[in-house]
Amino acid sequence: MARRIDVTGAGGVRLAAWEFGDPPKADADPPQDGPGGLPGVLLLHGLMGRASHWAPTARWLSARHRAVALDQRGHGRSDKPPRAAYTREAYVGDVEAALEQLRLGPAVLIGHAMGALTAWQLAAKRPDLVRGLVVCDMRASALGAASQREWTEWFGTWPVPFATLADVRKWFGEDDPRVERPNPARGEFFAEVMAESPDGWRPVFEPEQMLRSRETWVYDAHWEELAQVRCPTLVVRGLDGELGRAEAQEMVRVLPHGRYAEVADAGHFVHYDQPAAWRSAIAPFLDGLRHP
Repeated sequence: MARRIDVTGAGGVRLAAWEFGDPPKADADPPQDGPGGLPGVLLLHGLMGRASHWAPTARWLSARHRAVALDQRGHGRSDKPPRAAYTREAYVGDVEAALEQLRLGPAVLIGHAMGALTAWQLAAKRPDLVRGLVVCDMRASALGAASQREWTEWFGTWPVPFATLADVRKWFGEDDPRVERPNPARGEFFAEVMAESPDGWRPVFEPEQMLRSRETWVYDAHWEELAQVRCPTLVVRGLDGELGRAEAQEMVRVLPHGRYAEVADAGHFVHYDQPAAWRSAIAPFLDGLRHP
């Protein structure tokens, strides 16, 4: 059963954090490093995602960690104020506030795509709050103006409202022009970010806010901040994802304590495409953090 924890983010934005597994039994509450204690993990979804995308990972982690997934501003059940900041500073400030209010730090941050960028930017800013980092399919290079235009055009192709969730799954898993071959996991991923409205199924986020969020990082490279991350960091890519092998390995080289893993038969949504292989890829790294 999911348990919601309300958090106040940067600028007073209300955020929803979630525990999806039974809290681990430990002598210390909240969990602390050391005898009898268990480390905290904060899971950060990517752009357009939501905390529930991490539910299987969080349940798996909960046997040995206090695992919390955060709905970031503009996503999931968190607030979506139209006039709020959707900047890098705001997203990083939200995670900083969440770690402090949840008393999770120093925590392991596991981030997918934009959530991974937020995680390593916070690790560079507040090393005292982050003991380890997992970066899942996020590039450090600038993507540029053409990429932002493509995304703007892509949102315009969505046939919203969708009549049924089956239509959502089919469009994002098969009919979307960005899909090279049928991908049922992608369809399920997007079905989780839809909500029923009087005229059909629509995304729980505002596309305009997603584009505003994306434009705050898409034009810049983020190598300098990556080099400032001092904690052990695992860079994970799907073999068919958006992060290429050469760039991923360069990220590992730039990181002071970087390691590399890849998941076969996985695209951008690595943890969603191949959950068992994803767990196998990150388990040795997490074990190493517990028993250095």
